[in-house]
Amino acid sequence: MTAFLVRRAIQAAVVLLVMSFVIYGLIGLMPGDPIDIMIASDPKLTPADAARLKALYGLDLPIWERYVNWLSSAVGGDFGYSRTHNRPVLEIMGPHLLRTLILMGISFALSVAIAIPLGVWAAARPYSFRDYSVNLFSFAGRSVPPFWLALLLIFVFAVWLGWFPAGGMETVGDGSLADRGWYMVLPIVTLTLLNISGFTRYVRAETITTMRQDYIRTARAKGVSSRGVLTRHALRNALIPVVTIIALDFGTVFSGALITETVFAYPGMGKLIFDAVMTNDYNLALIGLLFATLVTLVANLGADLAYVGLDPRIKLQ
Repeated sequence: MTAFLVRRAIQAAVVLLVMSFVIYGLIGLMPGDPIDIMIASDPKLTPADAARLKALYGLDLPIWERYVNWLSSAVGGDFGYSRTHNRPVLEIMGPHLLRTLILMGISFALSVAIAIPLGVWAAARPYSFRDYSVNLFSFAGRSVPPFWLALLLIFVFAVWLGWFPAGGMETVGDGSLADRGWYMVLPIVTLTLLNISGFTRYVRAETITTMRQDYIRTARAKGVSSRGVLTRHALRNALIPVVTIIALDFGTVFSGALITETVFAYPGMGKLIFDAVMTNDYNLALIGLLFATLVTLVANLGADLAYVGLDPRIKLQ
């Protein structure tokens, strides 16, 4: 167990190192830099001032040298300042990360809790009316663009019925827990509907495939009830590939949902990273994307550990 975790930690460190170089290089190669933006907003700055500022911030160095300087600072715990917010990067990310964790975490938990029973229920009678109904729902959910679904929910429940606010995070002057929860209803419903459709299809397909295996027929021959065959024998094995899909999607819980957050004007991690990239806020964009990468790696590790619990034949070695 310890050797396995050590190997995975080394692999994660290598992946993060490579990703940090790739992300830093891509952001650094984007046209313009913070000094160019300053020049565009202040016509009094001369080319000499721009050259002096670029030398002061190290932007006149080759990109690989700038990356080495950033990496040495990051290893020492200094992740730099956000250019647009004039505050430390981690201080900016904290509140946005918490909002995204609440929003995405609730929707992700609801999606998994609904999709697994729904997929098993459909797979219990394949190619029946209820199976076709669940399939139709899943295909519709995967086909609907997120922005369209969000706008539809806003039109119906915010504009037409007036039950929920159309966007934002809280009422000015209120900010209570109940008030914030009221603002989160439509974004959570949007994300949950989008996630349920994908998870349900995977659970249904894997359960149907598992139900055709020899050990399932053996369990039935021994007199195990249909419910017992489905829950004790088929479901655990069917969940092994589903866990992989859930682990890969778990990274979005911390990186946010850009389109949904933008439509509902919700200040989460997705919108924060997007704005940082668009404004060439190097440090903020880099740390945000690296954090999403780290969460995905940790989720994959959790999936590998879950395999062992689902199938005793799988060994960490």
